[in-house]
Amino acid sequence: QLQLVESGGGLVQPGGSLRLSCAASGFTSDYYTIGWFRQAPGKEREGVSCINSSGGSIKYLESVKGRFTISRDNAKNTVYLQMNSLKPEDTAVYYCALRAGFTSSLWHGQYTYWGQGTQVTVSS
Repeated sequence: QLQLVESGGGLVQPGGSLRLSCAASGFTSDYYTIGWFRQAPGKEREGVSCINSSGGSIKYLESVKGRFTISRDNAKNTVYLQMNSLKPEDTAVYYCALRAGFTSSLWHGQYTYWGQGTQVTVSS
C-alpha cells in the first residue's frame, strides 16, 4: 500500500527556514512525480513545487521561486522542500502528493495519493 509521510513543519519567524520531507513507500513504478501543495484556511489548495522521479523536470509556484528548492534522494525514497526567506503568506498546511507518470504538474487534481499534511506557520 502506497504511503506518503510528511515531516518538518513548525513555527518559524519571517525570514527563517524550514525543510519539509516526504517519505514515500509502497509505490513500485519507476515513473512518477511528487508534488508539494499547500492550503491556507479559507483558500484553495495550490501547487508549490513538483519533481519527477528522474529529477529532470521541476516546477515552482511563481511566488516561491528563488526561495524554495525541491530535491530528491532516491536511495531514501524521500523528496525534500527547502524553504528559505519564509513569509507570513507561506503559512499553510503543506501536503506532498504522488502521481503516476513523468509529466510534472502543479495541478492538485492530477495527483492520486496524498500525505496527511504538516503545518507551517510563519509568524513573529
